[in-house]
Amino acid sequence: MTTPPAVYGEFGRTLAFAERALTVTLRERLAQRGIVPETWYVLQLIELNAPKASRDAVADDLAASRRLDSASAEELLARLEREGLIRGDAVLELTPEGEELHRSLREHIARPTFELLSQFDLGDIQTTVRTLQAITEKAESEAHAS
Repeated sequence: MTTPPAVYGEFGRTLAFAERALTVTLRERLAQRGIVPETWYVLQLIELNAPKASRDAVADDLAASRRLDSASAEELLARLEREGLIRGDAVLELTPEGEELHRSLREHIARPTFELLSQFDLGDIQTTVRTLQAITEKAESEAHAS
């Protein structure tokens, strides 16, 4: 067997530390607005999958996170419905209030994201995004195949 390059071993560790640091930054920014990350995540999932954001798919995605399970995911969706941010039975959508909150949070998060990423070459960022997307797709494909 060929010995893998040393950077392969560094990749997962580096990715984990980057994810942790970015999560801390995101949590701090959301806390400034009194928002928990799970609320942001629901708004993102619905917006990214609109107009066909399946309630079951959103709930499953939430339940697969580190902080939620199936019951707490359903509780979160019910809370956001009561707060008037989302609506829908089989398919979820953002209400006008939810759309406004999502837009304002996206703008609030944009500044530190810009400050962090603008120090790097745009081509390097694009390559990193493509690489991580490809890794994610392959890993998910292999997980579903087994």
